[in-house]
Amino acid sequence: MADSEDDDSQQRVNEGDYVVLKRGDIYKAVQIQKKKKTVFEKQWFFLDNVVGELYGTTFEVVTGGTLQPRKPKHVESSADAKEAGTDNRHIQDDGKSQKLTRDDIETLKEQGLKGQEIVQQLIDNSTTFRDKTEFAQEKYIKKKKKKYENSVMVLRPSCRILAMMYHGREPGKICHLRYDTLAQMLTLGNIHAGSKVLVFETCAGLVLGAVMERMGGYGSVVQMYPGGGPARGGVENFGFPPHFHNTLHEFPIQHVNALLAGTLDTDAKSIDPTTTDDVQANGEKSDPTAPQMDSTDAGDQSMETNPVEISAVEKEAEEREKRREIRGQEKKVKMEEKRKKLAAAAALLQGRNADGLVIASRFHPCPVLLGLIRFLAPSRPFVVYSQYKEPLIECYTKLREQGGAISLRLTDSWIRHYQVLPNRTHPVLLMSGGGGYLLSGTTVATDTQQVKTAPTRAEEPPAKRAKLDEATEA
Repeated sequence: MADSEDDDSQQRVNEGDYVVLKRGDIYKAVQIQKKKKTVFEKQWFFLDNVVGELYGTTFEVVTGGTLQPRKPKHVESSADAKEAGTDNRHIQDDGKSQKLTRDDIETLKEQGLKGQEIVQQLIDNSTTFRDKTEFAQEKYIKKKKKKYENSVMVLRPSCRILAMMYHGREPGKICHLRYDTLAQMLTLGNIHAGSKVLVFETCAGLVLGAVMERMGGYGSVVQMYPGGGPARGGVENFGFPPHFHNTLHEFPIQHVNALLAGTLDTDAKSIDPTTTDDVQANGEKSDPTAPQMDSTDAGDQSMETNPVEISAVEKEAEEREKRREIRGQEKKVKMEEKRKKLAAAAALLQGRNADGLVIASRFHPCPVLLGLIRFLAPSRPFVVYSQYKEPLIECYTKLREQGGAISLRLTDSWIRHYQVLPNRTHPVLLMSGGGGYLLSGTTVATDTQQVKTAPTRAEEPPAKRAKLDEATEA
């Protein structure tokens, strides 16, 4: 009984959870916060009533921005579509078939009518609705529902949903990575629980979150990031439990060469060379060219000032000094945390026994791949994504030249959506033109001794030919 209650609680929305709002084909990731106004598709509402409801519930927006769970309807409005015509050729789209005007519809909204009721009013006041075919009537009802029904579905975040959300709203932010291509990356990279995976991506954290979701909180993930810090906006939208983040490590990509050469120093000074000696209390650096006050001038000025003003200046100086000490301590703590993270990630990478490598970034992948592939153990997979195939062709050529990788494959992703309805199943007219390209392969250990002995083995055939010549002479 307790297990069933726990499963039911996991399927319900709690305050502070990250959810995905869905209306039609449009998604938006938000965090559940009470008394906070949320704007979605030019409409605002509050998410207070969502807490405690099951994921996948559809809500209707009522007056005042309040969400109410939609009650299941046994009879749909499309029941009126029983009276249908057999042909649409005589129907003219002249704009005169609808008796309700825009002002009438706005009046109905002000009166508090719901979207379903407004759609029914439009059906009743249409002079050509009864003459349309059954398919045309369903299409008309679907179109009006999408426009006038104020419904929102609350979904649990997942890799597929978030990938569709980013690709539909901001595809450039994730390098136009489509969700089917992301699924192939997880499969080709052999991402599973208990493995050690290296991830280098500039897709707002979507690829990193997908890898963490597939691993389920077991194993370790090392995020290789460029610049001053890692980008993990997409990881937060997944809403992972705290123990998922314990498996996540970070390592700057600019220190890879030093780590491979064995010259990496994990001291805090090597991480951030800035010091607090030349920083004043207000956060500005001291200017050596600024005019300095003479001691005699300071003495004359102190004689003219009021003792009360002197005490106020001393208090302000003491507070400024305290703030400076606090900022210095906070900086030391941050530096120590950053040093520990760098040392932990370096310890994971020094073994060069990673189980997988995933690369998806806007940078040129060739130097990144050639540097990070050295951290993989033999017989481990790697996969590289690029929106264009030319960079991956260069990676393919370099790997073939230097060796260390087999089963190299350069593929492109293609997907087609179908509308599956009775007597009208056909491909959707609007679909994605391309899903990018993937380069995948498997690492192998190179035997240098075998390469050195190869020329001596090549000399054996001439010796055999000499023996054959002697036999023929005899």
